[in-house]
Amino acid sequence: MFDDLPGQIHKAIIEADRWKLYLDGLGTTILIAVGAVLIGLLLGSLVGIAKVHTASVRKRRWYHKILNAICNIYLTVIRGTPMVTQLLIMVNIVFAAAKVEHSIYVAMLSFGINSGAYVAEIIRAGINAVDRGQMEAGRSLGLPGGKTMRLIILPQAVKNILPALGNEFIVLVKETAVVGYVAVQDLTKAANWIQTKTFQPVVPLLLSALIYLVLVMLMTWGLKKLERRLGKSDYR
Repeated sequence: MFDDLPGQIHKAIIEADRWKLYLDGLGTTILIAVGAVLIGLLLGSLVGIAKVHTASVRKRRWYHKILNAICNIYLTVIRGTPMVTQLLIMVNIVFAAAKVEHSIYVAMLSFGINSGAYVAEIIRAGINAVDRGQMEAGRSLGLPGGKTMRLIILPQAVKNILPALGNEFIVLVKETAVVGYVAVQDLTKAANWIQTKTFQPVVPLLLSALIYLVLVMLMTWGLKKLERRLGKSDYR
């Protein structure tokens, strides 16, 4: 398997400019991950805040119950089904009429919807962890509920949930490796294609794994730096 390793490296990377395939695949992976993170963060924030709001109102009206039911159905379905299944449903059923070249955007949306369900629970738990007196203090200052949530509650909740959010986004980056199921040429798909051309799996697969590892290490480093920076503000 490791015989003539320099020759394998030449075939898998240099020959026929195959290194460009890794770069193109990496670009696709990053594009999908960034788009999915933004969608997941937006959707998760809305659902998480909606869950907290519907649970905190003293007199729940009919629209509170409907909103809470929609959020519960979304969380149950998304968290209870595999990511690959959701991706295939989005590509082959929901957006079956979409062009093949648009599969990358469908995948981005699918991963974002999946991530949003987990982000929602993280945000809900983070908001609930903030002392309820903070909301009462904001209201006593004459701030509306929405402004109190945005200016007082959420900034404190972010510090509590940042590690969990970071872990969710790291998992999301690694989960994008399944987009090859819907003919999207990401990093893993590029490595598999090169493997079929060279009939040597060692270098393409190990190289793709190494690239994912570097991405995760960079994200971990960035998150730790952000946590330290936010932590310093507590002592000012």
